[in-house]
Formats: sequence, structure tokens, C-alpha cells
Amino acid sequence: MDAKWKKPSSKLVETFEHIFPKAPGVERRKMFGYPCAFANGVWFMGCFGENDIVLKLSGADRKDFLALEGAAQFTPMPGRPMKEMVMVPASMMKDEAQLRLWVGRSLAYAMSLPPKPGRKK
Repeated sequence: MDAKWKKPSSKLVETFEHIFPKAPGVERRKMFGYPCAFANGVWFMGCFGENDIVLKLSGADRKDFLALEGAAQFTPMPGRPMKEMVMVPASMMKDEAQLRLWVGRSLAYAMSLPPKPGRKK
């Protein structure tokens, strides 16, 4: 992935903000300079590169998601895939209903996991 350390485009940040779930226990944070979403301390959604959004999904949801055209395993560095993370296909970035559906599944999965302890300041 050649876009791994490029700043997110303003369009990507706008899309992220638009689909960000407003729910108890959900917060925005930056990770490696990218806007991300955490539920009870668990990272479940974030921007990556100029135009991509990544989601954390359960095994069953991940299998279904990866069957979608253009979907891919999130691999931030060559040879280092993140098992539970997937990259949203470009076609889904234009389909708000589909994108919100999968963001909801990602949030539900994160909320089902044990909370992560708070960050140390």
C-alpha cells in the first residue's frame, strides 16, 4: 500500500465524521495521525491513507465482508495483515446505507469485546 503515511483527504475526514456513530462509550481519537473511533477503548474504525476507511469485524462478518467486490484485508505494512481489520471498498464509500450498516456491525463487535483499560497520560 503506497498510501500508508499520506494525510487523509478532506473528503475522507468528512465521510468519517458523517458516519461516526454517536453512541455511549464511543470516542474519537487519532492513531498515527489518522482519525479513528474507539468503543470502550477498542479501536473499531479508522481512516488510513488518503482515501480509505478500515473496520474491525468479527470472524463471521469479516468472511461476508471479504466476499464483497473490492474488499480486502487491512495490511498497513507489507506482510503484516491485521487479522480482524478490513478495508472498505471504494464502491462502498459512495453508498452511505451500506457503509453505515458495516460501521454498525463493527461497532457491535467492538462493544462485545472486553473494554480496554484507559490510556496512560
